[in-house]
Formats: sequence, structure tokens, C-alpha cells
Amino acid sequence: MRLERARLPNHADAAFREEVFSGLASPQKRIPCCWLYDARGSQLFEEITRLEEYYPTRAEAEILSRHAGEIAGFCGERGLLFEYGAGSALKSEILIGAYPSLRLYLPIDIAGDMLEQTAMRIGERFPKLDIRPIIADFNQEFELPAGLPPGPRAAFFPGSTIGNLNLRESVAFLRRLRRHVDGRGNAVIGVDLKKRLMTLLNAYDDREGVTAAFNLNLLERINRELDGAFPIDRFAHEARWNAEESAVEMHLVSLDSRIVEVAGHRFRFAAGETIHTESSRKYDVAAFAGLAALGGWRVAKIWRDEKGRFAEIGLEASS
Repeated sequence: MRLERARLPNHADAAFREEVFSGLASPQKRIPCCWLYDARGSQLFEEITRLEEYYPTRAEAEILSRHAGEIAGFCGERGLLFEYGAGSALKSEILIGAYPSLRLYLPIDIAGDMLEQTAMRIGERFPKLDIRPIIADFNQEFELPAGLPPGPRAAFFPGSTIGNLNLRESVAFLRRLRRHVDGRGNAVIGVDLKKRLMTLLNAYDDREGVTAAFNLNLLERINRELDGAFPIDRFAHEARWNAEESAVEMHLVSLDSRIVEVAGHRFRFAAGETIHTESSRKYDVAAFAGLAALGGWRVAKIWRDEKGRFAEIGLEASS
């Protein structure tokens, strides 16, 4: 097994610096949510998935446990499975376990250390499976490795991460998936469905403060990697609902007015001003079907948990 690195448009360190500087200089300060996932951030997110308030992971695991065989059949006999933003791949492990004819598993993630650990763990459990991990930012254009074996291709994107992408990013991503599966394969995408507002907000602002630590860790990362001087105790985590976007937003709120230096650059904060770090859009099936159509797909299958909180949606490439 070899860990491959896609040819990215920017080196990760340079991209982080550029997006932090440009984001903090914007009228609404913002930093893309992919930068929440350094080693510490990834660990904290794994803790979040085990919290009582954070229902998506349990709901999706329920769907996969009940329907993994059907989903594997939808992906195709002796198929190739490409997972985007694989992380720890715990959900994929359920699917792979129900997919004995799977020829190749290709997990994709920007966090190389976690990806290597994930690939090793999956390889130990499924020693006959061909695993070819690739370091890449799934939200940017990249090429799959050459020399992949023949077989039906399926893109797997669990975890409702599609909700973190805006309309332009979502359409570009869906078209990228279609290209990766040669315009003939399928895709299975996790979608967090619309529900009661307090259920949504509690999932992003838990009582134990793990989500707050996850969000604030971004400032710690800036301090560590970009010579930043954010006083962590003068910023607070906030989850809010954006009705126009149908999204829960995460923000870091400045508790007072101040100037913060990052690598010699000075950024002014007013009291109450925020850095927008994540949006998590919620869909109903009709809205997601409309989005999928813009990316060249049509909805073919829907698997829901018993409470109707979450869905795995099977897509076929449209003609």
C-alpha cells in the first residue's frame, strides 16, 4: 500500500496562510471549514460524533448497518469505491464489510497522517482488499491515480459534508464525482435532512463544550502555524441558524474590540464581530434532487434512518 499525494493547485501550508489572510481581511471574516481538521481538530471531531446531541453519525450508522448490502449492490459487483473526505472511515468500514466483491477502496483526504492510519486499519481488517489512499483536497480539482483496475466505479461521500459546500462548490464537486466515475458510475451521498431547529442547534453546540473546543482549535492552529496572537479566551463559539441558506452556521465571536496580529499582519475586530468557520446546510429530498441535477446526476435510491433524520441518497449519472 502506497500513500499517494495528488498534484494540488497550492501547497497545503501556503493555501492555509493565504485563506486565513484573505478571510480575516473580508468584511465578514471567514475561514473555510477544511482548516478545522488538523490532527487535534480531527480528534475533537471524532469526539463530537460520539456526543448525545450529535445525531448524524448514529443515524447514518443505523442506515448503513441496516442497508449496507443494498448499498453495496447499488455500487456494483466487483466495483471500485472512492471515498471523499475519508477521515477515520468508520462508516466505510461498515459498507466494505458488506461488500465482499469490492476490488479497490480509494480513500481521499487532505489530512495525510490520519489517512495513513485509516488505510492501515482498513488493510488489517480486510487484508485482501486493494487500498490506495490519496492525499487531496476533494473540494479542488485533482486526478485519480493511473492504472486503476476495471470495474464499476462508485463515489462515496458520507457524513453530510455536502452540506458544508455552497451552491457553486456543491455543483463543482458533483461534476467532479461524475468525471471520476467516468460518467457511468454511481454515487452515494449522506444528507442531513431538515428537522426541528433546536435539534439542529444542539448538535452544533453541545453541553460538554467539545464543539466549542473544535471551533476554537482553529485559532490555536493559526497561533501555532502562522505565528498568530489570538487570545483564545477572548473568543467564543456560537452556533446560529441561517434561514435563507437553510444552514446551521458556526462562528467564533470576539468578546471585545481588539487588533490581532498574524505573521506581522494586523486584523481589527469589533466587539461581537465574528469569524464564520462553517455552514452545514440541511436539505429535503426534493431540494437535494434539484442540486444533484445541476451536477449531472439523478436520484435513484433513498435510504433513511427510522426517525427520518438522515438519508443516504444513491445517485446515477444522468444522460
